[in-house]
Amino acid sequence: MKVKEKETLKKKSLADLKDQLAKAKEKQFNLLFKHSTTPLSNPLEIRVVRREIALLNTLIKQKEQSK
Repeated sequence: MKVKEKETLKKKSLADLKDQLAKAKEKQFNLLFKHSTTPLSNPLEIRVVRREIALLNTLIKQKEQSK
């Protein structure tokens, strides 16, 4: 994830972050399901999504603690 994308995520509201987290988890589930049946053309995409989920979880926790 690029620095500009991280900065825009930091500016989003808590509800937007939670919505984006749900979408990322759904994407991860679909990728893992596809990968278990047939190999993905780009298996590194799983790692990218996993790290995006971790970043979103971190930002959500930081926003919750700041309240």
